[in-house]
Amino acid sequence: MKKHYHFIGIGGTGLSAIARVLLEQGNTVSGSDMILSPLALEVQQLGAVVYEGHRAEQVTGADIVIRSSAIGDDNVEVTEARAQGIPVYKRIDFLQQLTAGFQVIAVAGTHGKTTTTAMIAWVLEQLGLDPSYIIGGTSKDLHSNAHAGRGKHFVIEADEYDSMFLGLTPAYLILTNVEHDHPDCYPTQEEYQEAFRKLIRRMPADGLLLVCADNPSAYAIGNWAERYITVKYYGTNSSAQYQIANVHHEPYSGVCFDMYFPNGTAIYEKMSIPGNHNALNAGAVLALLSNMSLSLKLASQALMHFSGTGRRFDILGAFQGITLIDDYGHHPTEIHSTVQAARARFPHHRLITIWQPHTYSRTRQLFNDYLDAFTESDMVIVTEIYAAREKPQDYSSKLIASQIHHPDVHFIASLSDVTAYLLQELKSGDVVLVLSAGDANQINQDLAAALSSAPQPRRKNA
Repeated sequence: MKKHYHFIGIGGTGLSAIARVLLEQGNTVSGSDMILSPLALEVQQLGAVVYEGHRAEQVTGADIVIRSSAIGDDNVEVTEARAQGIPVYKRIDFLQQLTAGFQVIAVAGTHGKTTTTAMIAWVLEQLGLDPSYIIGGTSKDLHSNAHAGRGKHFVIEADEYDSMFLGLTPAYLILTNVEHDHPDCYPTQEEYQEAFRKLIRRMPADGLLLVCADNPSAYAIGNWAERYITVKYYGTNSSAQYQIANVHHEPYSGVCFDMYFPNGTAIYEKMSIPGNHNALNAGAVLALLSNMSLSLKLASQALMHFSGTGRRFDILGAFQGITLIDDYGHHPTEIHSTVQAARARFPHHRLITIWQPHTYSRTRQLFNDYLDAFTESDMVIVTEIYAAREKPQDYSSKLIASQIHHPDVHFIASLSDVTAYLLQELKSGDVVLVLSAGDANQINQDLAAALSSAPQPRRKNA
């Protein structure tokens, strides 16, 4: 039976994706947000009624209300829904309903979730299986972050923030890596790891856990999980059943590697996206499909044409010979991997990295880990911290900028000042990498606009 769902915070990545799936299933969808993000406008174009701002009357007629984690109990729409007897759920509460009846394929881990989820959805789509999926970013190949398919599979990014993924019961679970993150939810590393163990305990007895053997914490969790379910390992580590070897890069192209399977099958994979981490992501997908008895040959061909997701090493183009790249990286390991990927893709170019720290708690907690994350950049620019869900604090990223282990680091607080500085500094041949889970992607948008309208050619960088 079709229902009317109302979303409070419909412009967020998670809720907009659920809203899109429900719309494609034929349900009525409405929602509200304080600012109408591009994702909110996309859902509106698909047929949802989207309101700017929160008002009590906007929930009238809804059968179910779903709210963002950022929406408190005192929100006017939450209180009105409860007064009318309308059930109010968070994402964690609703995911079980949404995925019921499907074979759930989930991707969990500190890094690589979005790209790996998008890879799986893309490959299954190319194999003609029409999966449902929810991705934490827009797939460039599928042109969406969510879809209600007719197949039996539901591919979903398992988000650990606020324990969201504990609403899932995966038949297949990929664990890419586990490194302490989200200290606002998980003050200690042990609490963070325990969340992943809880997710694994939700899997059925005949479920399959695929773990990256290259990550010590993930490997340890995999060893622990062997008492409950079947666990298999992938990676370059010699203990992995699914061996990734001979990882190398082709300049101006992507990462290449050999993949060896327990049955003796071997595949040479050539990707169009760079980075050793993407060899691991693709290896996880191939290991998964091998266990699903799907064609590795066709899967490999599909992966060769995988072009990534928005804001994950997203090459916006070259403007007057200056290449602009957006990336969502905000954890030290993500930053280090992405900078390495940029250096591998553009080995002979000056690489200028702009980093917008994300949340005060993460910046403080992982302070020392950031200091060596930028070594392969030629210049580093640090902006002020993006507070996101946290209240502003008397703490500046100027401190961490002053201690980063690099000879050419600049602290420039405002995004507009970064853009102004770069327009004076950039030369043809430069590569600009913006690392931000906040709003610093605006820098590349402004650079693209300015460089596109500037008539004079820029001198090639020596």
